[in-house]
Amino acid sequence: MDFLYVKALHIIFVVTWFAGLFYIPRLFIYQTEAENKPETAKEILQTQFKLMSKRLWYIITWPSAVLASFFAIWMLYKNPYYLQMPWMHVKLAFVLALYFYHYSCHRIYKLLQNDIVKYSALQLRIWNEIATIILFAVVFLVTLKSAINWIWGVVGILLFGVLLMLAIKLYKRIREKRSWDKTENEILNTK
Repeated sequence: MDFLYVKALHIIFVVTWFAGLFYIPRLFIYQTEAENKPETAKEILQTQFKLMSKRLWYIITWPSAVLASFFAIWMLYKNPYYLQMPWMHVKLAFVLALYFYHYSCHRIYKLLQNDIVKYSALQLRIWNEIATIILFAVVFLVTLKSAINWIWGVVGILLFGVLLMLAIKLYKRIREKRSWDKTENEILNTK
């Protein structure tokens, strides 16, 4: 098979893998937030989120991870000179971090499938951003093909991470304020 076809298939499965890794923590957050709902709603929501998570995880995310890896290995086999490039070593380190992230998501998935809620919605929102940071790092490394500029890239990624955390905290405050305002309005309307 022509190298460009292999590369295209690798990119396609990287995209679908990241899609799964971006969406699964959102389902974790929704399932965790369902813990605070009335019992009937909680049962319905958690059953639905478990089913959605299972389908996403085993039909999209895991197969995409395996196929992205398969095509990546194929590309490296056809072009081993990539392994001599310093930027590729840094990229592979980020890919290894992505595998650890994937495995950690799998552990959270298993806990939630067994009705064990170990993390708060805020912790999961922060966790959700790790895949974004890894994606930024890998895309810049592959595009710039520079191992020296990766230091500046990491500094930029860390700053981006700090901005994401601040945005998450701001979002939490806005949600809490809206929740407070809604509760206050309901109390006033019942009088």
